[in-house]
Amino acid sequence: MPNPPCLDPLHPIETASVDELRSLQLKRLRHSLQHAFNNSPMYQDMFRKHDVHPDDLNSLDDLTKFPFTTKQDLRDNYPFRTFATEMENIVRIHASSGTTGKPTVVGYTKNDIDTWANVTARSIRAAGGQAADKIHVSYGYGLFTGGLGAHYGAEMLGCTVIPFGGGQTERQVQLIADFDPDIIMVTPSYMLNIADEMERQGVDPHELSLRLGIFGAEPWTDAMRTEIEARTDIEAVDIYGLSEVIGPGVAQECLATKDGPTIWEDHFYPEIVNPETGLPIADGEEGELVFTSLTKEAMPIIRYRTRDLTKLLPGTARTMRRMAKITGRSDDMMIIRGVNVFPSQIEEHLLSVKGLSPHYQIELDKEHHLDVMTVNVETTNASSNEANGEELARRIKTYIGVTAKVIVHDSGTIARSEGKAKRVIDNR
Repeated sequence: MPNPPCLDPLHPIETASVDELRSLQLKRLRHSLQHAFNNSPMYQDMFRKHDVHPDDLNSLDDLTKFPFTTKQDLRDNYPFRTFATEMENIVRIHASSGTTGKPTVVGYTKNDIDTWANVTARSIRAAGGQAADKIHVSYGYGLFTGGLGAHYGAEMLGCTVIPFGGGQTERQVQLIADFDPDIIMVTPSYMLNIADEMERQGVDPHELSLRLGIFGAEPWTDAMRTEIEARTDIEAVDIYGLSEVIGPGVAQECLATKDGPTIWEDHFYPEIVNPETGLPIADGEEGELVFTSLTKEAMPIIRYRTRDLTKLLPGTARTMRRMAKITGRSDDMMIIRGVNVFPSQIEEHLLSVKGLSPHYQIELDKEHHLDVMTVNVETTNASSNEANGEELARRIKTYIGVTAKVIVHDSGTIARSEGKAKRVIDNR
């Protein structure tokens, strides 16, 4: 289905020269460091401990003098020692589920919300959306930030928002058929659930109004993009964000190029570091993505280690740099008998075997002190399950270098995503 042209003009900073952009970044970075040091108890402690002061920043390269911020730092300063604004100026507080310890907490001033809405609106526009569109928002509206960030951005752009959140897949398909949204914002794994439900209900995606999916919140491969586009008859693009940095809208893949998310560098300064040493890595080389906020008030974030693995690339559709599509996280990495393996690597080969569905889960166990990996995947063609499983195991051994046991299950037996997919179950 052809995409209508985006009629809204670009913000001048999106097409400014690199020199203009770097000058703005330096000005905003100095302010952000000073604001964090003056007002956030956490950053006061961290800067003093590392014997560094905002005045030590004379160029963008000097940012490497400053300490990293990790998720553990946020937990250690629970609930509000991260904040750099008086509580009466904070209009919203989010907390993670805290299933692995104390929650991480993020806060926003009214200006922060406006910034967030604007960068998300910019993202939707870059994805191919425009003010006349209806957007079905299926990101969660609960503890953390996805649904609300998408919602505010869509409203800021002038779209009609259809809020839903995760779950109730049958009902979602009904509303998509009845309300005729143009765009859906959801995790890619949950979009597969929606596609399955469409097939179960006998709904033909070609007859639906949806033309565009803006997918994020979890790593996904180009093979998954191809699968989603083929099954649902939509264009699929990538949105990126972290609640700790601001939420969805930190970066967006432009529909015109579909070559990785453009980072909105006027608000978020990116670095790539070696995930083991923390040392900077040059643009074009893969490592861990690190972000520093340039304009946040309530909770400035300095050199936040995202754990996402990617590389920085030159701008194409915009002056600002792109990041390669994130297909893994350093904390998702499985070490199987000395070999580093990411779920995305398994996914890529799984999707290349005809007769296997994109619904899968990896289990890790110990047998006689040795790591054993089992890939559980669903069939789409019961007549050749054994051969398909053997083909996937062969591909994993040949191209990834580990031995895997592949079990092909009947359709509908593997747990479905209700938001972010849980790809690995580690029983070791």
